[in-house]
Amino acid sequence: MDTQTHFNKNILYLHIAVMLFGLAGVVAQFVEVSAVMVALGRVICSSALLLIIALVKKDRLRLDSKRDVLLIILTGAVMAAHWTTFFQSIQVSTVAIGTITFSTFPLFLTFLEPIIFHEKIRRQSIFSAIILFIGVLITIPEFSMANDTTIGIIWGMICSLTYAILTLANRYFSARYAARTICLYEQGSAAVVLLPALFLVETTWRAQDIAGVAFVGFICTAFAHSLYVSAQKSVKAQTAGIVSGMETVYGIVYALLFLGEIPTIRELVGGAVILGVAMYSSLKAK
Repeated sequence: MDTQTHFNKNILYLHIAVMLFGLAGVVAQFVEVSAVMVALGRVICSSALLLIIALVKKDRLRLDSKRDVLLIILTGAVMAAHWTTFFQSIQVSTVAIGTITFSTFPLFLTFLEPIIFHEKIRRQSIFSAIILFIGVLITIPEFSMANDTTIGIIWGMICSLTYAILTLANRYFSARYAARTICLYEQGSAAVVLLPALFLVETTWRAQDIAGVAFVGFICTAFAHSLYVSAQKSVKAQTAGIVSGMETVYGIVYALLFLGEIPTIRELVGGAVILGVAMYSSLKAK
C-alpha cells in the first residue's frame, strides 16, 4: 500500500470514528442519569471490553517508561473531564449546542501543537481554524448568562479544550504504542478518576439508562476511539482535529432523526461552514 493510499484510508477511518462520536450525544439524551454518571458508565464499559480484547489478542500492555505511565494516567484524567463536560453541555442545552461548541478545539490545536511538537504554525491551519470558528459563531444564537444555551456553550468550550489536549497526547502515544493499548490505559484511568461519583452522586438506574450507557461505552467509545487513535499514526493532530469538526454535522443530523430537534437556519449555515472546512482539510492535508 503506497503512502497516499494509506493516508486516504486513515482519513476514512477518522470519519467513521467521528460519525460514532456524534451518535454518542444523541443516545445519551435518552438516558436520565447525571452527566458524570454517563461518563463513568461509558469508560467502565469501554475499558472492560478493551481489556478483554487485549488479553485475548495477547497485546503488549507494558509501557516503555514511568514517564509514559504518568502521562497516560494524566491523559485519562483529562478524558474524564472531557466526557463529563460534553454530556453536561448537551444535557443543559441541546445536542447541537454541545457538538458545535466542542468543535472549536482545532482553534486550540492550531497554536498548542506547534508549541508542544516544535513545529511551525501553518497558514492553512490558521485559515481553517478561523473559518471553523466563524461557522461556530454563526450557529450560536446569543451569548447571555441568563439562559441554558450560554451555560451549555461554557461547558462545551471546556470540553473543547480538554479534547485538544487529548488529541495532542494521542499523537505522542500513537507513535509508540498500539491504539488499543492507548485507549485501554486512557479509559481505565478515566474510570478510576470518576469512580468516586458512585458514592457521591445518588442515582437510580433504569434498564433504558443501562442500555444507553452500554451502547455509548462499547460502540461509540471502545470501537470508535480505537479507530480514531489508530488513524492518527499518519495524520497530523490538526488534520484529525478538523475532521473531528464533522461531529457537529453528524450530531445535528442524528438529533433531527432520533430526537426531533429541528436545526435553525443559523445551525444549518454554521454546520455547512464546518462541513466545508472539514472536507477541504481532509482532501488537501498532506
